Amino acid sequence: MSELSVNHLLGIKYLNLKDIELIFETADHFKEVINRPIKKVPSLRDITIANLFFENSTRTKLSFELAEKRLSADIINFSAGQSSVKKGETLIDTVNNILSMKVDMVVMRHPNPGAGVFLSRHVKASIVNAGDGAHEHPTQALLDSFSIRERLGEVGGKNIVIVGDILHSRVALSNIFALQMQGANVMVCGPKTLIPKHIEKLGVKVETNLRKALNWCDVANMLRVQNERMDVSYFPSSREYSQQFGVDKTFLDSLNKEIVIMHPGPINRGVEITSDVADSDQAIILDQVQNGVAVRMAVIYLLASKIKNL
Repeated sequence: MSELSVNHLLGIKYLNLKDIELIFETADHFKEVINRPIKKVPSLRDITIANLFFENSTRTKLSFELAEKRLSADIINFSAGQSSVKKGETLIDTVNNILSMKVDMVVMRHPNPGAGVFLSRHVKASIVNAGDGAHEHPTQALLDSFSIRERLGEVGGKNIVIVGDILHSRVALSNIFALQMQGANVMVCGPKTLIPKHIEKLGVKVETNLRKALNWCDVANMLRVQNERMDVSYFPSSREYSQQFGVDKTFLDSLNKEIVIMHPGPINRGVEITSDVADSDQAIILDQVQNGVAVRMAVIYLLASKIKNL
């Protein structure tokens, strides 16, 4: 059987194209499994996974938990919220305490960029990054690409625009890496204040006119504004943001072609997209949620098969 080139999933930038293809092939298999009447497989009966969330999360945490349960793994949940676990030593102590319970894999979300990389160097377990600060969110990027492939047949050669708060988004960075690796053309669109300086160096186009961006693209990935990561105001008001960068059905219907709408959630309905867009046939938002479980099952399964080599 093929195997991943990595022992951890720390970020898309550590993967290669063969890794992504293997994850997708495995996810195709698991997608078929989770649509059966009996949705469980005994693949990871001997594996224990700790979910460590040092930042609040609902959807990602539930998706990982469901993926782990579908694979019959044993699960330990640890929610630190915004606890004082900020320093590396404390993080290592926390994880080592959990590893002393004989945990094989750690799924971790942490407010500090690079926390997963740091951890992978100091503990003997496979680490899955479920989001580190405004840095990377690899499983979200994988499920987004998987969903595009499912709807359009392939990712290569497609025009994908990521709209909204690029500056604070870990989803944007992981998506840029994943999409480019698969041969897609990537553009970012949003207020100038929310687009990182020098982002063109990553090989992406930058557009501040939403209509131009949407007329160019095959797929628009609409990000929410990350108010919780902002210490200053980057635009005057949600209403003004919505007028310039929000999409409603009338706007969508006025474009020169039919495009696919994605959103990593949670949606601020009426800000980045209206309900009639979120619930339309052009949106694949609920497909992304279902695909998230299959892709995370694939990642966990493939990493677990390498644990003996750690």
